[in-house]
Amino acid sequence: MKSWFFKIAALLLVAFTLSGCGYNQFQSDDEATKSAWSEVVNQYQRRADLISNLVSTVKGEANFEQDTLTKVIEARAKATAIQVTPETLNDPAAFQKFQAAQGELSGALSRLMVTVERYPDLKANKAFSDLRVALEGTENRIAVARGRYIKAVQDYNVLTRSFPTNLTAMAFGYKPKPNFTVTNEAEISNAPKVDFSGSAAAAPSGK
Repeated sequence: MKSWFFKIAALLLVAFTLSGCGYNQFQSDDEATKSAWSEVVNQYQRRADLISNLVSTVKGEANFEQDTLTKVIEARAKATAIQVTPETLNDPAAFQKFQAAQGELSGALSRLMVTVERYPDLKANKAFSDLRVALEGTENRIAVARGRYIKAVQDYNVLTRSFPTNLTAMAFGYKPKPNFTVTNEAEISNAPKVDFSGSAAAAPSGK
């Protein structure tokens, strides 16, 4: 009877210790970063799908600048070729590679939209117009998803570096996660409206 009592007491002590040192909070924050990351990836994939349709529409325009179109096609292929998983969150090099590819695609897409301004027939094309609206909405959703991810990772990283939870991080191998580098996180969190018909600087850089 006493042995069962001591076993139960030991289990309760372990549970209390793990809870007090932030173990449970690590589980919660880690899941939050994975969930936020999944939404970022989903929105970038949605953009890639829309860009594919956009490219098909632009190809139908006679004499459109092929160099600009080719750069979008190549940037999209590069971005979609990168395999991303929840483990990417624990690999700074892989995360940076993903971010750089998305930034390159954002830049190529922005230049394409500026070039389109010189083609009135294409601008008046309903299919193109609908795709542009859909892309603008997706860029805003990307901004919101990135903002949520940035916040989730900040919370997790603070936990890994603060005392005494940093001891738990060392004991269980929890390391700070890479985050997006942004010029103005406040603007991303507020999901600014993207206007592709304006200058290239109006679109998010993805970096």
